[in-house]
Amino acid sequence: MRNTELEKLDGLVGAWTTTMSDAWFLEPPGLEVPGTTTIERLGESFLLMRSELGESAHHSAMSFVIGRSDPNDAYVALYQDDRGVCRQYAVTFDGGRWTMTREDPDLHQRFIADVEKDRILGRWEASEDQGRTWRKDFDLTFERA
Repeated sequence: MRNTELEKLDGLVGAWTTTMSDAWFLEPPGLEVPGTTTIERLGESFLLMRSELGESAHHSAMSFVIGRSDPNDAYVALYQDDRGVCRQYAVTFDGGRWTMTREDPDLHQRFIADVEKDRILGRWEASEDQGRTWRKDFDLTFERA
């Protein structure tokens, strides 16, 4: 049986062209890194999001599995990437705003995005002082393919 709360995320499902931009760690300044993202249902209770960005030196592949903890009334995401990094994020989604956050001892991170029918405008931010101050890591734009 399909998880009805997860159905609220159905607008994310599909194929997307993805662009990373305004990244403090990329040279030269202003560099845009193109990529692709697919978001699909995984069974009745999960979404699988897979992204690949860039080529050669700027290539990165990552995956999220997004699900729901019904007893906690909360969405959760597990993340992994081609560097061997694994993380857990708390997820919120209200149709127009999508967030993913983690508050781990090594680093706090958050993804904040405005969701439209065919476009998602997001940014990743990080905090090295337990959320007192934040820096933008990069912008991430999704356009429905």
